[in-house]
Amino acid sequence: MPDYTYKAINHDIGLALHRYDMIADGDRILVGVSGGKDSLSLLWSLSERLSRIPIRYQLYPVYVDPGFEGSFSSDLSMWCHSIGQDLRVEQTDFGVFAHSDKNRENPCFLCARWRRRRLFEIADTLGCTKIALGHHKDDIIETFFINMCYTGVIGTMLPAQPMFEGKFTIIRPLAFIDEPRLIRFARDQRFPKFENTCPSAAISKRQEIKSHLNRLYSGNKKIKDNIFRSLSHVNLEYMLK
Repeated sequence: MPDYTYKAINHDIGLALHRYDMIADGDRILVGVSGGKDSLSLLWSLSERLSRIPIRYQLYPVYVDPGFEGSFSSDLSMWCHSIGQDLRVEQTDFGVFAHSDKNRENPCFLCARWRRRRLFEIADTLGCTKIALGHHKDDIIETFFINMCYTGVIGTMLPAQPMFEGKFTIIRPLAFIDEPRLIRFARDQRFPKFENTCPSAAISKRQEIKSHLNRLYSGNKKIKDNIFRSLSHVNLEYMLK
């Protein structure tokens, strides 16, 4: 594992954890695991930190299987076990139903909403007050543009987001890390690659926004960081009312 990649990832996670006071001693944290590089990096990092920090917390990784053919849940469970974590697999038909003729909503929206709801239910059962998700800097920027372009709302995901009057808090420890760095980290760590079998994976609104943004980034290296910085520097005097 190259020292630079590890140190950079660890530094940015530590910065996010500290700035948003994400984790406290004794926390029980449900970790949403999808099988992608982001959630694997998140679970690995939160698990690895326990060996060298003074606070104690418990991790409960959960994979909500959307029900498509070619499930990788068994292999994902084996990988989690290899880093000392026991994965809870929830078998559902959320993805299958969302893409069926019975659903009149956007399939990605419905599937994501149902999977998120199930995570809250499981967190409640396990006594977890924190839910850690693998969203990174690019996800936060993309969500801002998705909301603006498709719902007419200015807003995005928060690094630490209280839900249900503070009963749960969604935390995003990867909030300061951009996607290319996570790709390098996952490669250096030799994380397994699991194929996303969702039929909408390559044609979603998020993928469309991502493509537009990548073209924008290619012209100026500073644009991504400037956009991200602007999300916490809003001049309300120059916004329409």
